[in-house]
Amino acid sequence: MMVDAVGVSAGALVGTSTVTAFVESSAGVAEGGRTGLTAVTTGVCFLLALFLAPIAALIPGPATAAALIIVGVLMMQAVREIDFQDLVYGIPAFLIVALMPFTYNIANGISFGIVSYVLLATVAKLGGKGQYKVHWLMWLLAVLVVARYMFVGGE
Repeated sequence: MMVDAVGVSAGALVGTSTVTAFVESSAGVAEGGRTGLTAVTTGVCFLLALFLAPIAALIPGPATAAALIIVGVLMMQAVREIDFQDLVYGIPAFLIVALMPFTYNIANGISFGIVSYVLLATVAKLGGKGQYKVHWLMWLLAVLVVARYMFVGGE
């Protein structure tokens, strides 16, 4: 996990998209890969995929629709565990789920979710409507996200 954290941070510093992915690493660990050989094997498979990509490109986009629908259904199964009765949790969760596809950007969905949660939890706490705790890191992320959209702009 430390390698993932360093890889993501280093990639961001040089302006690339995310260079590693936590989910894939934890999936490898869950399947028993603890020595790094899992990552090496995955890397070799990606190198082989470079040569097979032109063949995969022959498959038309609409042919992949069924697989994408199944992936979407599997991803949405976790949504049932969100407490939508509590709007402090429900609104940010909805914004994350809705804005990712509408903006074609995962970061936009997560960004709006972070900012909305910090604002809603703070307002609810100040109004005496709940004992929500907003970690200092969430505040920092919310400020950075707002600064990004104010000064850098969206993509």
